Amino acid sequence: MTPPTSAGDPESAPLLSGRLSRSAARRASAGNIQPSLNFAQSCLHLGKSSPLNVLAVVVPFGILSKFLGWGDVATFWLNFIAIVPMAAWLSLATEEIALHTNETLGGLINATFGNAVELIISVMALRDGLVKVVQNSLLGSVLSNSLLVLGLCFVAGGWRHHTQEFNKTAAQTSGSLLMLAVLSLLIPASLAFVLQNDGDPIKESVLVLSHGTAVVLLIVYFLYLLFQMKTHKALFLPDPSHVAEEEHSIYSLPFSIGLLVLSTLVIAICSEGLVSSIEGLTEQWGVSQTFVGLVLLPIVGNAAEHASAITVSMKDKMDLALGIAIGSSMQIALLATPLLVIVGWIIGTPMTLFFEPFQTIVLFISVIIVVSLIQDGSSNWLEGAMLLAAYAIISIAFLLLPDVEMNL
Repeated sequence: MTPPTSAGDPESAPLLSGRLSRSAARRASAGNIQPSLNFAQSCLHLGKSSPLNVLAVVVPFGILSKFLGWGDVATFWLNFIAIVPMAAWLSLATEEIALHTNETLGGLINATFGNAVELIISVMALRDGLVKVVQNSLLGSVLSNSLLVLGLCFVAGGWRHHTQEFNKTAAQTSGSLLMLAVLSLLIPASLAFVLQNDGDPIKESVLVLSHGTAVVLLIVYFLYLLFQMKTHKALFLPDPSHVAEEEHSIYSLPFSIGLLVLSTLVIAICSEGLVSSIEGLTEQWGVSQTFVGLVLLPIVGNAAEHASAITVSMKDKMDLALGIAIGSSMQIALLATPLLVIVGWIIGTPMTLFFEPFQTIVLFISVIIVVSLIQDGSSNWLEGAMLLAAYAIISIAFLLLPDVEMNL
């Protein structure tokens, strides 16, 4: 019998959206919940749940660095490190709360909090008017999940298991939705180009288009959840041999809610310090905000998730690995990005879906590469090497790319 698993050691599940995939198998058998640990036992178990927890000792230093004036570089990196274990706690708390509910409500909870770290950091940046940083971090999250993480999964799993199989239908559905997300970025760029040639006002038209597109993307995302969890659930079922025999909640509901509140609060505080130090960091180190947003920030909220994806791929659980990698990319593109456009609309910050042409082209080509590799329902280590090569080339390009203001 399979022992209880934590967020750090997930078992196979359907190809679902982001963090939703890691708790699907556990939630499916939530009716067989064993007695939860008491508070002291829960704290002890939490401390041992992931090697990343050792980084939690950096949290107080990250919080104090901004107020004590330790400098932008120190403030950035201390808060950068501090957010990593808090993101793992937030993910674990979200999954545990979902296990105390029914499948539908649990799925909605995971979908809502699945990218909470990215949303918190982005809202803080939007509040400070750093629209470029927000756009770069969102694009960087999609690229890191679909190229870096998926590539590492293919290499790690393919080297050990030669060729690995996964749910072709679910993978193709995810790929199609990613292409729709790319379309939502290509259309504003095309409109801006046409209006620029005609001499018409560009910014207002692109902003209106972005607001309308954001609403459409949110509707599509929730339709996808309905399709996945209700009307066509059978299409997303994994190989029965890959499903854990017994999965259940580990922590009590009050402890899980407390952990969710605590981790969210700490992430919000550290994110404020992180965002406020970005400009100073880029000036002192001579790197662009583009590189910080596209390469560095995506690591913060996804480190624990990335480690889980690689671990399960080595166990030949490729449905789950793709659920974490591709599912997270889809969640960022169809949920987090349009949601932030609407948040910017509400707070008066003109966040649009018009990204720089170079970034849009990079995303378009990257998604085509990913879709072409997953459409056959199988993977090997060479395909992973190709994805890693693509990510390396893109990272070098963004390191050399200076910050250029977009003219709207």
